[in-house]
Amino acid sequence: MCGIFGYIGNRTNAAQIVFSGLKDLEYRGYDSWGVVVNSFNKNIVSKLFVKKRVGKIGEANVDTLPSGSIAIGHTRWATHGGITKLNAHPHLDCQNNIAVIHNGIFENYESIKNGLIKAGHKFVSETDSEVISHMLEVLTRQYSLSYSLKIAFAKMEGLNAIVAISRKCKEIVAVRNGSPLVIGFGEKENYLASDVSSILPFTNKVYFLEENDVASIMDKKINIFSATSGRKKKIKTQNIHWKGSETGKGNFENYMLKEIYEQPKIISEIARTGVKPAKLNANLIKSARGSYLVGCGTASYACLAGQYLFSKIAGYHINFAIGSEFGYHLDFLNNESLVIPVSQSGETMDILESVKKAKEKNARISCLVNVIGSSLFRISDYQTLIGAGPEKAVASSKALTAMISHLILTACALNGNIKTGQKILKSASKSVNNLLSKESIKSLRILANIIHKSNDIYVIGRGLSYPAALEGALKIKEISYIHAEGLAAGELKHGPLALIEKGTPSIAFLPNDETYGANLAGAMEMKARGGYIIGISFKDHEVFDYFIKVRDAKEASIIPNIVAVQLLAYFLATKKGLDPDKPRNLAKSVTVK
Repeated sequence: MCGIFGYIGNRTNAAQIVFSGLKDLEYRGYDSWGVVVNSFNKNIVSKLFVKKRVGKIGEANVDTLPSGSIAIGHTRWATHGGITKLNAHPHLDCQNNIAVIHNGIFENYESIKNGLIKAGHKFVSETDSEVISHMLEVLTRQYSLSYSLKIAFAKMEGLNAIVAISRKCKEIVAVRNGSPLVIGFGEKENYLASDVSSILPFTNKVYFLEENDVASIMDKKINIFSATSGRKKKIKTQNIHWKGSETGKGNFENYMLKEIYEQPKIISEIARTGVKPAKLNANLIKSARGSYLVGCGTASYACLAGQYLFSKIAGYHINFAIGSEFGYHLDFLNNESLVIPVSQSGETMDILESVKKAKEKNARISCLVNVIGSSLFRISDYQTLIGAGPEKAVASSKALTAMISHLILTACALNGNIKTGQKILKSASKSVNNLLSKESIKSLRILANIIHKSNDIYVIGRGLSYPAALEGALKIKEISYIHAEGLAAGELKHGPLALIEKGTPSIAFLPNDETYGANLAGAMEMKARGGYIIGISFKDHEVFDYFIKVRDAKEASIIPNIVAVQLLAYFLATKKGLDPDKPRNLAKSVTVK
């Protein structure tokens, strides 16, 4: 979850470089942040200088830190210990010789901490992470920093990524199990981060650390060895083709708005380039005895949409499961099963754990993922890159519509008519473009102004509009903090209607398909109880109190329908003065269980 960035090289503004990386990684955690620089140079006695602060980075800087060519930094999503300056990373040992940053949960830290306290060590934070710095303090009395980290890591339980520096050596050391780390290779300088996108402004030549890799990173040399066997590993680098400019906001005020506006182009590009992976996955599904779409959060709604799409377009039954639950009901998997995990980051721990269990059952894995080289990408038998580009807003937008676009093409490939899939995706792209017109944006802003003080919003749909309703409700509650609930329209009469009262905002999806009449009946039921009906449809109706027009795109209409609520959620958040990129209590890549 947390953001990690490190630099070692011949430049002396290491703290500023790391700080720049942290700002790019803040979507991974923004409870607190910190930077430590090693002033290892000729003019100052080697010493670790630290700056830590609570809250978002905002307009802060690290100008008070001295020059130095080695630095590491961290932006935190709190797990152990409250949000305080003392709990912020980096954490130092008793002698201020070693600094540690950490992502993950050190499950057995208490017993080791108690032993260190008995030995006289003083702790200043409530975190599990600080224990690691004191472990290294003891071990480095006998061993090198990298070997000490290997020994300490072997004693730790749980899934962790650890980075450390010492004032006594010109080296950054790191180890990972579960939580991601990637090394960037420069000229006489190297980088380390928890997400590849933050390295791209500096270099596109990278190495993704594998499970149980230990890295010793120097300015001109990098060594990787196994934390279990101790054997040195051959480093196979790869080039990432995302442009550094893709990771910025451009002329947009927020990442989320930028990413919403990028969707038409992405959808059109998938229509053009997604044929080959769609045919591959269609063939895999045909040859499997049982296929399973698995995702978490927003990706889970893409998977649920996939279940409807494969049924409606191709006449195939595809099973759907939430990633965090799949591991509890996969005893039926075998070597003829196909699991299709869907993820933006490829680092979501719940997905990875389920996929590992599926692999133990010899199931084939064909992932749909946005990040090349991610953990999910590497452990899968087949990979489809969704091609959304780097997504920085915590609430996903373009990654979701890219996922659904690929699933539409795959469903069409299954029924042997992939050209139809390309055609309806192009229609969806045009429909989204229409939603982004000045007139449409003005209408959505007005609606946000009308309902932004609401305590509750309900979103209904049937068929493909049901996952759209779930995703729409998630976007609203994620970034505007308004309680929102997505419902199958037919379930209203089985309880939820009790929640509808005069003025309750009630969003109804009414696409041009077989669900139109039944969805309209649900809207009427809500209207009869006083609900304020917001119709998202290809045509207006008298039951609507407010109408958002979405041009029909056949089965791909789910995409512009979702985009309409993405925009509404965005304008609700900004109307309330909230930061849509960094919603409270959340982070982008969920790398803890």
